[in-house]
Amino acid sequence: MRHLLKRSFSGIIYVLLFLFAILFSRESYIVLTTIFGFLCIWEFNKMVDLKNYASYIFYAFVLFLMLQRQESYATVLVLSITLLSSLFLIYQLFAKKQITFSNDRAKLGVTIRYIIFSICFLVLLPFHKNTFHPYLMISILSIIWINDSFAFFIGKNFGANKLFPSVSPKKTIEGFLGGLTFSLIAALFISKFNLEFSMINWLVIGVIVSVVGTIGDLVESKFKRQAKIKDSGNIMPGHGGILDRLDSLLFAAPFVYLYINFII
Repeated sequence: MRHLLKRSFSGIIYVLLFLFAILFSRESYIVLTTIFGFLCIWEFNKMVDLKNYASYIFYAFVLFLMLQRQESYATVLVLSITLLSSLFLIYQLFAKKQITFSNDRAKLGVTIRYIIFSICFLVLLPFHKNTFHPYLMISILSIIWINDSFAFFIGKNFGANKLFPSVSPKKTIEGFLGGLTFSLIAALFISKFNLEFSMINWLVIGVIVSVVGTIGDLVESKFKRQAKIKDSGNIMPGHGGILDRLDSLLFAAPFVYLYINFII
C-alpha cells in the first residue's frame, strides 16, 4: 500500500509537471524535456558503464541545431538513422541476442542513436509545420499514459500469458492487448475534440504509440537485464528512473514524428 501511494504521488507530480510545461509556453516545454533528456543520458550511461561527457555535449549541440532548422535535410538524416537504429534494436530484441559493446566508442554510438536522437524527436514532436501545438502533445501523452495504465492494470489482474518472459517477466499478452484497446478508445475520443488530424490518423497514432511504445519498454528492459539492474535510477519513487518513465515515449517519438510530418 505504501509503495502504491509513493508510486501514485510521484506519478501525479510527473504528469502535472509535464502538463504545466506544455501549457505554459513552448520554451518551458523545451526546457523540461531537455532536462529530462540529460537525466536519461545520465541514467543510460550508468547502465552501460560509459564514463565521459561527450554524450551530453553532443546532445546539446544536435538539439540546438534541430530546433533551429526543423525541416532541414539534417533532421531527415537524423530521423532516418534513428529509425534504422530502432529497427536494429527490435531485431536484437526478438532474435534474443545480447547487445554487446566492443569499447566506449560503441557505447557512445548506441547512446547517441538510441537515447539522444530519440529525445530530440520527443522535444520536436509538438512542433508541427514549425508551429508549437500544445494540445497535440497532450493528446499523444494521454494516449501513451492510458496505454501504460491499462496495460499495467489488466496485466496485473487478468494477465495469464507472458508477453516476453526472457526480458520482462511481468508483462502479459492480456496487458498488451488491454493497453492497445484503450489506446484506440482514447485516440477515437481525442479525434472528436482535437481536429488537427482525422479520426483514422488518430487511430494510427494510437497504434504506433501503443505497439512501438511497448517494444521500447522491452528494449530498455533488455538493457537493464544485461546490466543486472531493476531500475534505471531512483529519481521517481515507486517508478525508478526518468528513463523508466520515458522509455515507451522515447522509442515511439521518432515513429510518431515520421507519421505526422511525412505521411499525413
